[in-house]
Amino acid sequence: MPRRSLAPLASILLLLPAAAASQAPAPRASTLDAATRRRIDAIFHEHDTPHSPGCALGVLQNGRIAYGHGYGMADLERPTHITTATLFDIGSTSKQFAAASIALLAEEHKLSFDDEVRKYIPELPDYGAPLTIDHLMRHTSGLRDYAGLLALAGHRLEEVTTDSQALALIVHQRKLNFPTGTRYSYSNTNFFLLSVIVQRVSGMSLADFARTHIFLPLGMTHTEYRNHFAMLIPNRALGYAPDSTGKGFRISMSNWEQTGDGALHISIDDILHWDENFYHPRVGGAEMVAELQQRGTLTNGDSIGYARGLFVGTYRGLRRIEHGGDWIGYHAAYARFPAQHTAIVVLCNSDGISPGGLGDRVADIVLAKSFTEAKAAKTVAAHDAVAATGLAASAMVGSYLDTATDEVMRVTAAHDSLALGIVGRSFPLVASGPGTYAVPGLPVHVSFATEGGAPAASMRIVIGSSDTSVAVRFSPATPSADDLRAFAGRYASPELGVTWTVADDSGHLAMDNPKSDLMDIAGTLAPAMPDAFTVGSGTLRFTRGADGRVSGMELSASRMRGIHFDRLDH
Repeated sequence: MPRRSLAPLASILLLLPAAAASQAPAPRASTLDAATRRRIDAIFHEHDTPHSPGCALGVLQNGRIAYGHGYGMADLERPTHITTATLFDIGSTSKQFAAASIALLAEEHKLSFDDEVRKYIPELPDYGAPLTIDHLMRHTSGLRDYAGLLALAGHRLEEVTTDSQALALIVHQRKLNFPTGTRYSYSNTNFFLLSVIVQRVSGMSLADFARTHIFLPLGMTHTEYRNHFAMLIPNRALGYAPDSTGKGFRISMSNWEQTGDGALHISIDDILHWDENFYHPRVGGAEMVAELQQRGTLTNGDSIGYARGLFVGTYRGLRRIEHGGDWIGYHAAYARFPAQHTAIVVLCNSDGISPGGLGDRVADIVLAKSFTEAKAAKTVAAHDAVAATGLAASAMVGSYLDTATDEVMRVTAAHDSLALGIVGRSFPLVASGPGTYAVPGLPVHVSFATEGGAPAASMRIVIGSSDTSVAVRFSPATPSADDLRAFAGRYASPELGVTWTVADDSGHLAMDNPKSDLMDIAGTLAPAMPDAFTVGSGTLRFTRGADGRVSGMELSASRMRGIHFDRLDH
C-alpha cells in the first residue's frame, strides 16, 4: 500500500510515544524474592539488549503475575522495549482459543463435537469414513497441512493469502495422510477448518466470535486475531530473524490471513485472565475447561497426548498442560502446572530464540520444591558417550525411512559428531546416553535400536510430548545415468494446480522450483529407495504404468503425504 504523508504537527505527535517507549519500562511488582528474580533474569541475559529482539516472560501463580518482565526490543526501528503489555503473535498456541470457541457453540447446542465436518463444509471431499469436528480438534483427521499446501502451490509468505484460497486448496485434496482416527498427526488444516465452522455456524468470524464471547468477558481487552494483512495492532512486537551476517536482524513476518491454527496476538498481561479461567471459569464453565484438557483416543483405543488445542503430559513428575507456537519470527511457549496453580509463559519475537527450553529453565527454578523427578541428565560429548557405552557414531550413520509419513532421514557423522538430516535441514545430535541423542535448543530426542555394535536397525524420534515417529534403516538405491534419464520430464498436480519439471542435469536429476521459507522442494534429487528420491524437504516416489514406463510421481513432505502428479510428456 502507498505511504501517506503526515502534516507537520501530526509527525511531531507521532514521535512522542516512540520517544517515551525507548526508555526501559519500570519493573512490575513481584511475589518472587530478589535472588529468584536474578536467577530467572540470567536465563534471558543474552536476549536482554537494546539492539536485539527478545522475549516477554510471565510467571503466573495463584491468579496473579508473580513475576513479569520484558527482555530485549519489540521494535528495533523505533526503539521500543518489550514489556508484559507487548502483544506477540503466538502461532499455534492460539489453537486452544479456536477449540474453546467450538466448545462454547456446543454448549449452546449449535453443534456437537461428533458432528461430521461436511455438515458445515459440504464442499470437503467425502473420504469414505466419518470425519468429525472432534477429529479436527484432536489432530486425528488425516488432512494435509494447508500451510504446506499453500507453499507448494507457489504462495510466498510475503503474499496476501485469504481464507478462500486456503479452503480451495484443502477441498482439492483427494487423499488423506492416513485413515481418519487411526493416528495422531499435527496439521494446521484442522484448526483452520474450525475457524470456518465457527463462521458458518455463528455468522461471525472467529476473530469477532472470540472477542465477543471470550476476550472481552475475561477482560482481555488488547487481545486480537490478525485476520487481515493491513490491520493495525497497537503495541505489537515485530517478528525478526537473524540476518545473513549473523550480526544483525531482518523482518520476518507474514501476510497470510488465516486464523484458528494461529494468528492470535496476546500479551502476558492478557494471558493471565485466560489462565485463571481454567481455575475459576467465567467463560465456558467447568465443562468447557474439562473438555479442552481431555486427552484424545484413537480408533484402536490408544490414548494420545493431545487434548483439544492443548498437549497434556508431565514434566519432572508434575502434570503439565501446554502448547507452543512458531510462526515466522514469532515463537511462544505456554505451560500450565494445574496442581501448583502456576504457569510459565514465554513469548519471543526472533527466529533465533526457542522459548520452550527457556520456559523449562524458569520452571526448574520456580517449582524446584514441587518436582518429584530429577531433571534429565545433561548431554555429553559424542566421544565420551562412545567411551562409556562402546557405541561408535558409525553405528548410527545411515539412511532411514518413516513408512507412516514417507519421510527419509539421514544421519551423518563428521569428527565423531552426528547430525540428523530431516525436512531439508541438518540438526546436530548431542549424545545423552547409550544410543540416545538430543537436538540442542529443541524438544527433539532421538534413540537408535542397536545390538552388539551392529549398525542401528531403526531410529525413534520424539518431538515435544506427543509427536513420535519410527524410521527403519534402508540402503539407498544406486540408479545409473540411463536409469535417471527415464524420470526426467514435466509433471502436473491437479491437487496443487502446479506443473514441475524434473531435469536431467549431467547425470543428475534436479528441480528448479522457487525456494520457500516453509517448504523447499528444489535442487538435486538424491536417490533413496528404488524409484524414490529426496529433494529439499520432500520425498518423491515415481509411479509406473502397465508398460513399465514412468507415468507420474507422488510427493510427501512435512504433514502431507502422497500428493499426486501426472506426467505430461512420455
